[in-house]
Amino acid sequence: MTMTPSLAEMAETYWKHGFITGVPVLDPEELERATEGFSTLEREFGLEYTQYSLHNVHLKYRWVMSLATHPNVLEPIKGILGPNVILLDSRFICKYPIKQKSHEAACESQKPVLPYVAWHQDIRYWGFEGGSVASVWLAMDDVDRENGVLQVIPGSHHQGLLPHITSPNPGNMLTANQEIQEHLLNTSEAVECPLQAGQMSVHDGLTVHASEPNLSTRRRCGFVIRYVPTSAYPVQDPDRPRTFNATVLVSGVDEYHHFPNNAPNLQ
Repeated sequence: MTMTPSLAEMAETYWKHGFITGVPVLDPEELERATEGFSTLEREFGLEYTQYSLHNVHLKYRWVMSLATHPNVLEPIKGILGPNVILLDSRFICKYPIKQKSHEAACESQKPVLPYVAWHQDIRYWGFEGGSVASVWLAMDDVDRENGVLQVIPGSHHQGLLPHITSPNPGNMLTANQEIQEHLLNTSEAVECPLQAGQMSVHDGLTVHASEPNLSTRRRCGFVIRYVPTSAYPVQDPDRPRTFNATVLVSGVDEYHHFPNNAPNLQ
């Protein structure tokens, strides 16, 4: 029988390797409600929009906020970051299956661009200092190698911030289209983080990670939630221009008030 690691063990693994994975969060009923909620958004906005543009909708939908504040999410996060935690940002990210017609396969120029995520560090995109960012991937679907599983390089968070360049390859889902060049990385050490729907992985903002295209006939969708300790504070950095208009205090007290508390009044 496999034992679920304690919060202390998860935090120790996280700080040693830069990530934890396979953490159970949602029970079957909770997963069903979340899946139904996301299906409603797909019907309302369309697949092209829901692929990457459902940004910070925890401010709008109660069921989304309930995911971001779920005890099974926040308890490991508090074990990692401490008791006083701010929800910094959230986004649904979906890789939908690409069905290529047979006649398109005969012509290279007509092949669709397959969405992928290049090797990168999350902290590259966040204009703050004074604390770590912990990024949650909460699986809405089963995630495996075939449909574009998250890959991380263990221990890479100990290297500090690495140079990022503009990616020359089409299809990169990162907003700034940046990547870390592979000669700077030991990608042979990369490990996959397969998840069952309702499980989560968590990685540090300095952990190098990526994901390949979805080559399956199944959707690969996850809810990405980013948390920081209240000690973190925004900085003026022309390379990381950010505004923080969706931050919410989700645990403990905020003695610093570096970020606004935008807790919504959801009905």
